[in-house]
Amino acid sequence: MEKQPPSIFNDVIGPVMRGSSSSHTAASVRIGRIVRQLLQAPCSKCLVEFDPDGSLASTYHEQGADIGLAGGLLGMDLNDHRLRDALEIARQNKLDLVFQVTPFTAEHPNTYRIKASTGSGEERHMTCLSTGGGMVEIIEIDGFLVSIGGDFHETLFFYHDLDSRTLNEYQQVIKEFVTGYDYITASLKGRKGLINLKTGFKLNDDQLKNLQDQTGAEAVIRIEPGLPVRSRKGCRVPFGSAAEALTMAEQEELDLWELALRYESARGDITEKEVYNMARELVQTMEQSVQEGLSGTDYQDRILGAQSQKIFNCKDRLIGGELNAGLIASISAVMETKSAFGVIVAAPTAGSCGTLPGALFAVAEEMGPGKNQVVKGLLAAGLIGVLVAKNSTFAAEECGCQAECGSASGMAAAGLVQIMNGSVQEGFDAAAMALQNVMGMVCDPVAERVEVPCLGKNIMAGFNAVACANMALAGYDSVIPLDETIAAMYSCGKMLPPELRCTGRGGLSVTKTAREIYDKLNK
Repeated sequence: MEKQPPSIFNDVIGPVMRGSSSSHTAASVRIGRIVRQLLQAPCSKCLVEFDPDGSLASTYHEQGADIGLAGGLLGMDLNDHRLRDALEIARQNKLDLVFQVTPFTAEHPNTYRIKASTGSGEERHMTCLSTGGGMVEIIEIDGFLVSIGGDFHETLFFYHDLDSRTLNEYQQVIKEFVTGYDYITASLKGRKGLINLKTGFKLNDDQLKNLQDQTGAEAVIRIEPGLPVRSRKGCRVPFGSAAEALTMAEQEELDLWELALRYESARGDITEKEVYNMARELVQTMEQSVQEGLSGTDYQDRILGAQSQKIFNCKDRLIGGELNAGLIASISAVMETKSAFGVIVAAPTAGSCGTLPGALFAVAEEMGPGKNQVVKGLLAAGLIGVLVAKNSTFAAEECGCQAECGSASGMAAAGLVQIMNGSVQEGFDAAAMALQNVMGMVCDPVAERVEVPCLGKNIMAGFNAVACANMALAGYDSVIPLDETIAAMYSCGKMLPPELRCTGRGGLSVTKTAREIYDKLNK
């Protein structure tokens, strides 16, 4: 299957979620929901194993992977109000959920090895990845290699006691029966087989019954897509680099936000109006996250209490005026909403969720451009994000915090240029300078929580975005183009030792005070 281009609303701005970490909480919910569909009946027992050399072994509980998986197995959505109590609800439902650190070969630091079963004895084995920003990929089911990411309707046909010739015959039957399918693969392991059909539509019960009768499948299982934008065979986008986007902008006299409309419309096979409306809804959710944080939040299992209002309570003593105060307060408010399991938009991750909305809203409040300009700023930021997603990663477990707060800073810088009606070149220059300034930033959460130094890094990323937007608007030279900067950032992140990539084994994570906080919170 060809690799799909990244999507603004799948990979960059989103998901709308609860929880402290998109790569832990949100991804786990999505994985749990897929496991639930694979079992076709309520899960009674689930063993989840993490490799000790990965990042999940030391952070799965503190960053909410256990909560998310429980919620997903129970059928909860990413923004379900019951999610914070998912573990207790699982116990009440007699779901035996066990997490275990077990040595095994795992190429990705966020690898889940899962064995789940129902009360009737049905059992499935899976290997799942959390690839950053809430995105997931199921790479193995019952020993068969697959690639399921939530962007297609998936239909799985399981077979026992057959050979490769028979399996290929069954595959041909399915191909002829299902017109308009996107991809189909067949795998054989011993005498067992699996056919994986990917479509842009849901096969109805009669179709599934017909196919099961024709091919003699032991089981036929549907998995619903979980992402807002669907994928398809032959998906093409108008550009794949900043250089190509700049050429298109110059030829057609487009702004940053208009380039984003063109890109996402082509990526998702949806209208530009639909793209704009999706962005507007996300802006509204972000605004609600700010207001929820400013009104005060409460959650027992966190380091920091509600602090965002403190900025407004002593503005006369602070440096920098209304813009600086608004920037700090707005970013803090979103981070506090996130840490209290309120609803936030991962942008591009939950760990960096304060930077983009905080910067956009603070500047909009100061400069008065109106809500439509904020929506355009968000789209411009999403455009930078797809370039990062295509050529780098948003996972701190792979490339440190430069992948999260660093990427958010570059996205916000371009978004601010758009709010101020800057050019495409100025937006790309602002993003490039912002990313250059944070290259090599480590991820070292205190007590494994996404709070310290995450709050400070979000605020730093917001100020960096404002500064770089101003420099670009003033005509400063970014020197290294955006495409080259993104490539360098990815290379730099891969050079960081595992101890500095969200494992809790380096930096501030291992200080005396951090360990004391950890012990206190984990009594």
